[in-house]
Amino acid sequence: MFTKTDIEKYFTGEKQESLLFLGVGIAAFVLAVVFYFFVKTPFYRGAALPLLFIGLLLGVVGYTVYKRSDSDRIRNVYAYDMAPGDLKTKEIPRMVSVMKNFVVYRYTEILLGITGLALFFYFRNNAAQQFWKGLGCTLAIMALIALTADYFAEKRGKIYISGLQQFVNQQK
Repeated sequence: MFTKTDIEKYFTGEKQESLLFLGVGIAAFVLAVVFYFFVKTPFYRGAALPLLFIGLLLGVVGYTVYKRSDSDRIRNVYAYDMAPGDLKTKEIPRMVSVMKNFVVYRYTEILLGITGLALFFYFRNNAAQQFWKGLGCTLAIMALIALTADYFAEKRGKIYISGLQQFVNQQK
């Protein structure tokens, strides 16, 4: 049986994961600055680019989700008791969209990871192209981190949307 506790659990997990994204984003940004401005070798300059761009993306997404999680949780717990129709008309469509986005994220992250590995292995023995080797190595690592985090978020989302749908169907 789907309860308010399940809503609380979903948004608590979302908030915790968003802090992870924010932390990884900040760490990646700091590492990118260190690699680019202080280490300055071609490998580390190449590594700085995925750290910077993916780190900024993860940081912004993490902050945005963290900031809105509490209001989403409160709104949906309220809807559970006072306006269950809102779960059907607002929350389920929002979650369907979120779940579709996870598919796009997954394939994008897999593509970035494969691209990173291809760059790394193609340039691994080419001393003149260490920039691309560093870029590929870090791109693969960052894609794997994002893919792993999104895997758990998607898994949690499937449980949540399934519970929402069961609850809404019982209200009929």
